[in-house]
Amino acid sequence: MSSEQAVPGFLIGHWTHPSGRTGCTVVLAERPALAIRDIRGGAPGTRETDLLSPGCLVRHLDAVLLTGGSAFGLGAADGVVRWLREHGRGYPTDVMPIPIVAAAVLYDLAAPDPVFPDAEAGYAACQAAGPHGWRSGRIGAGAGATVGKLLGRERATPSGIGTAAVTIDNNSVGALAVVNAVGELVDPSTGLIRAGIRAEDGSWLAARELILAGASPWTQPGTNTTLVVVVTDLALDQNALIRMAIAAHDAVARTIRPAHTVYDGDTVFILASKEAPTSPTQILRVATATEVAVERAILASIKEDT
Repeated sequence: MSSEQAVPGFLIGHWTHPSGRTGCTVVLAERPALAIRDIRGGAPGTRETDLLSPGCLVRHLDAVLLTGGSAFGLGAADGVVRWLREHGRGYPTDVMPIPIVAAAVLYDLAAPDPVFPDAEAGYAACQAAGPHGWRSGRIGAGAGATVGKLLGRERATPSGIGTAAVTIDNNSVGALAVVNAVGELVDPSTGLIRAGIRAEDGSWLAARELILAGASPWTQPGTNTTLVVVVTDLALDQNALIRMAIAAHDAVARTIRPAHTVYDGDTVFILASKEAPTSPTQILRVATATEVAVERAILASIKEDT
């Protein structure tokens, strides 16, 4: 996804550790965005996501942070909060605006000298944010990502962050995905494995067949996830965002096999820059665009020659 395809109203910034082994990515809403989250993995690592549950007071976000470093990486959100405070952003209160930042982590820690994003990293990602941030590769939160870790890291495939967009009339639905799954990545148009678990001869091993035969995740379960942020400049209501989240998870399930496992932290965020009542026909259309964008973003998280 190029900057020409970037979604108006949203900026993306990446910070990558000098080692290239971890990083963080921030999605900045240029104005508070209507938002929801949908967590379906059994091992999520998150911050400030419960406030996006239906019925809660706060319905808008200033930013979403995706970060490596497991629980340690959540500290990068402090830097995002600081950057937003310096720019006068946040939920209005009688003392000062309170920046609303939701965050989700992936596990990319590696011995013997684990590194992880901190508050300065989150601040730097905000400083770097712009339309040019809509790109794919082993950058930001995807710097240390891998897929196919069912039999351990030595059998897994490097992945990363992927972006894609679908145009509806003069508006866009953009998706950003960080893929660090226990399972394999599959092209839904062909059913063929694109990245995952390598056999000794370099061929792909089918994760579901291994699981049914009795294989279980290596010695550190709960160190996997697929994280997705979908943004749009369409004017939508919360019902539309709920259906978009379901569609996004459908896309995850079609491209990650298996998805939503007890060992993954699969989490989806949906953000809209404008609000308006949305008809069922409009919801169907935007949900379908979400499915397509998320599928493409997940596929873009790996190199073509993987």
